[in-house]
Amino acid sequence: MVQIFHNDLGGAGKPPLILLHGLLGSSRNWQTAGKDLAAENHVFALDARNHGRSAHDAAMNYEVLAHDVADWMQAQGLPRATLVGHSMGGKTAMLLACRRPELVERLVVVDIAPKDYFWVAHRGEFAAMNELDLDSLTSRGEAEMRFEARVPNLGMRKFLTTNLDRDEAGRWKWTVNLPVLTKALPGLERNSLAASDRYDGPALFIAGGKSQYVQPGDHAAIRRHFPSARIEVIAESGHNPHMEARERFVALVRGS
Repeated sequence: MVQIFHNDLGGAGKPPLILLHGLLGSSRNWQTAGKDLAAENHVFALDARNHGRSAHDAAMNYEVLAHDVADWMQAQGLPRATLVGHSMGGKTAMLLACRRPELVERLVVVDIAPKDYFWVAHRGEFAAMNELDLDSLTSRGEAEMRFEARVPNLGMRKFLTTNLDRDEAGRWKWTVNLPVLTKALPGLERNSLAASDRYDGPALFIAGGKSQYVQPGDHAAIRRHFPSARIEVIAESGHNPHMEARERFVALVRGS
């Protein structure tokens, strides 16, 4: 069993809600939205294996990610919870809901669909991270500058450098398990569901209107696996509606 780190964002005694971040993210991505959601739920934000403060492990696929959440719930004494998953976390949440529906009170999937993806940008981002000479690095700002040729978007460069930290000797290191994630990337881009996977419980899919991750043509696949799904598009948001359109996102998760 892999040790999974979590942040308790408040709401003790209320119905549990579990937040799952995307690829190269961490529980910190949910700090603000999670605290908003704690008005009605006891909110837990998890670090996926090989991310944040959770343990590193050679296995990295949606089956083990879903098992990690189920094992963590058992260890916390949570028989059921609402799952809110963004991107990679959304694919994890979809799989857990389909395979272990007794654990899922409600499913919320954020800007991802049950389909295969292939993003050229991911290759550039991972190449930039793997090429970075940590021994000569002096600051996160310097890392951002070194990423420019591979990663044109400033926001993405800043996001990638949130995975840099110093070790006890003061040397820069990656907090993510970069070799394992690099190898696992093609599998993580693929659909996490089999054709027969289905979850009949309440489901909400939130898409960013400025994002390319969920298209109108994906709605049929969503409803095939999740027949009760409600699909909402936040027109002004990109891939991260929990950050870019937080108030609307929180209202949707709360059901308003």
